[in-house]
Amino acid sequence: MTPSLNYPLEQLMTIKKNRFDQAVKILEEKKALLDKATAKLYDVTRERDEVLTHKKAKLDQLRNELDAGTTTDKIQQMKVYLKVVDTKLLEKEKKVIEQKKIVEAAQKQVDLATEEVFQRKKDLEKLEMHKTQWQKEVQYATEQKEAVEQDDQGSATYALRKKEAELRKKERKKHDH
Repeated sequence: MTPSLNYPLEQLMTIKKNRFDQAVKILEEKKALLDKATAKLYDVTRERDEVLTHKKAKLDQLRNELDAGTTTDKIQQMKVYLKVVDTKLLEKEKKVIEQKKIVEAAQKQVDLATEEVFQRKKDLEKLEMHKTQWQKEVQYATEQKEAVEQDDQGSATYALRKKEAELRKKERKKHDH
């Protein structure tokens, strides 16, 4: 027989379930932000690497021009351009460093959100285990009560039949004498 009683902590269980669901949603949002930050890091790193490759190509070109014995004006012009490229490279490197910080912060947020989900899940599981135990106890108590009622009913029936048998016995004795 299933107990018809309501679990007394059902409302708390609903709250814990809602908190768990909310923590999962927040974790998904934090992971999406991390993915976005990581993709941007990839982009700014690629841009920096392109500028670095461009700088190397310009340095090689300058060396070739020096080896070929080009005019001083052309060499000066190339050196000025290299300074512009260096400035651009420095700017791109700063963006990479900043984006790495953003990715690290996003990763920490994901880690915290993961821990929160874990904790909320643990809280919910504890309550679910308590509910299962409570249901077993209610079931046991109900079965015990029913067993006592059946014993009482059996005893009463036995006593009634015994009395009836005694009355019949007395009646027979009266009729026999």
